[in-house]
Amino acid sequence: MSQKRTPTSVPQLREQIDRLDTQILTLVNRRAQLAAQIGHIKRQEGSAAYVPSREQQVFARLASLNKGPLSNEAIQAIYREIISAARALEQTLRVAYFGPEATYTHMAAREQFGSQAVFVPVSTIPQVFAEVERGEADYGVVPIENSTEGSVSITLDTFVDSPLKIIAERSLEIRHCLLSRAAKLSQIKRVLAHPQALAQCRRWLAANLPGVPTEEVASNARAAELAVATSGVAAIAGRLAAERYKLKIVAEGIQDQSANFTRFAILSRDAQPSQPTGHNRTSLLFSVRDEVGVLYRTLQPFAENGVSITRIESRPLKGRPWEYLFFIDLQGHVSDTKIAQALRAIESHCPLVKVLGSYASANNIARSR
Repeated sequence: MSQKRTPTSVPQLREQIDRLDTQILTLVNRRAQLAAQIGHIKRQEGSAAYVPSREQQVFARLASLNKGPLSNEAIQAIYREIISAARALEQTLRVAYFGPEATYTHMAAREQFGSQAVFVPVSTIPQVFAEVERGEADYGVVPIENSTEGSVSITLDTFVDSPLKIIAERSLEIRHCLLSRAAKLSQIKRVLAHPQALAQCRRWLAANLPGVPTEEVASNARAAELAVATSGVAAIAGRLAAERYKLKIVAEGIQDQSANFTRFAILSRDAQPSQPTGHNRTSLLFSVRDEVGVLYRTLQPFAENGVSITRIESRPLKGRPWEYLFFIDLQGHVSDTKIAQALRAIESHCPLVKVLGSYASANNIARSR
């Protein structure tokens, strides 16, 4: 009985790869055809083309099936582009983000929607909201919280009067790079960056570029533009900026805190909450009357119903001195019985209760990678 020979030469292995590529290509296009059929049904029903909860189900299922050697993160990146390309057959999504290009918000938008969306940079966070509200963009991406710097106040303030909802979130690790036309640290004479980036890299700069002056600019992307134009200038920015502006990565991971993450909110006009995934976060804001113990009485129903509050933030109520709005994040979905009961219970204490969205938690997405 003859045994099948295992290919040992490079040409034989490449021949096998070619055969597999042919099969993969056929299957990917077949998948796209099925996705297009789903898109046709969605249009007839008036449903959204982009359903982030469904994508997370796909990613979670693939992670459970993945036997390697590719990591779950690599599989997710591959399928994000497959899904993005298939979705473009249904509808080309326009995504507004707090720009300019090659910022971390741009990176978060690309990670969320894949490369086949049309990305529209705008200069302020309120403008991102406005683009989506007017229908100029289908979705928006804005930073909402940084693990070292705290909440992004302008994002929270803009939610107060906006009808938009959070339908997904993306958590992005902030890994600052030193970018320059120069190839060596000794050739760098000046460092440019956004003030926050400079603050996050202060110790590294002092240890590795002592005496080299730093300068604040409007954004890290602007710093990269200036580094392209001037010899001896370096910018602090992400890897996407190195790719976009054709700069060398002189050093990577120069932030002083190794665990530095920014959380981004995906904004939509769709008022319907995302479907429960089992690992959800609910964000809401509320105001309270000026009474002794009112905040305690407002939060008590969440504790009584076993609902975990993961974040609470107060913001001044515009035009009403010494009155405040509270933003909180809860573990769970707004359709969960415990959360629904707690929300009903706080209505008597709160002139305003506004659910900003229920969506898949980025913490759980990160763990599945």
